[in-house]
Amino acid sequence: MEFSLRDVCKRYDNSVALERITLDFPGASVTAIVGGSGSGKSTLLRLLLGLETADSGAVRVDGAPLPRDPRPLRRRIGYVIQEGGLFPHLSVRQNLSLLPDYLRWPRPRLQARITTLLDLTNLPGSLLSRYPAELSGGQRQRVALMRALMPDPPALLLDEPLGALDPIVRHELQEQLLVIFQGLDKTVILVTHDIGEACFLAPRLAVLNNARLVQMGSYAQLRQQPADPYITRLFETQRALPAVATFDARP
Repeated sequence: MEFSLRDVCKRYDNSVALERITLDFPGASVTAIVGGSGSGKSTLLRLLLGLETADSGAVRVDGAPLPRDPRPLRRRIGYVIQEGGLFPHLSVRQNLSLLPDYLRWPRPRLQARITTLLDLTNLPGSLLSRYPAELSGGQRQRVALMRALMPDPPALLLDEPLGALDPIVRHELQEQLLVIFQGLDKTVILVTHDIGEACFLAPRLAVLNNARLVQMGSYAQLRQQPADPYITRLFETQRALPAVATFDARP
């Protein structure tokens, strides 16, 4: 599945969310959208899903404009938000079964898909009967990823999927997501404010700042040929810890 935006603008009252954004997301590519809070990252994803409508410009999926009723399209796109967005009153199995039940999947097909995704995400099957409140943050994110992948969609959109996790769990899931992305052969668009995470997970980076696209390229291109001082500052925010002796020398 391919996505494209051409001169897309989006405003909320007097606030500019996106200003003349032109971007392409080729099929089976992995792209990270990076930028600070309020830069327009989440709005961009919502435009691709048809959850928001652009004020001007064109949003296309597989070369065609977004349909007037985007709900069938959304069922073909996996979508993961921060903290998972699981329904708290439903068990893990029930959360995973929502779309398959709507599509009237037979039970054997549903169970086979759940088994496949349990293996893919390293989630124990014993958790299927639990409710989201009974899971750790990392487990909830794995379930959210499973739910997004249930219909085997051609595209996967993730909005800060690891943002609320503690550093150790986040590091573990980054490693796992990298393996999953490399093996899926799907179009993946990941939103994150963490430039290190973006560089680790995606070969293509799109940097937004103040509602505008600052630069698009690989890690090497952005690091060696930054198009704007903001790119340099973004990389400089990745703090490197000093040697232990430096800490020991503090008064």
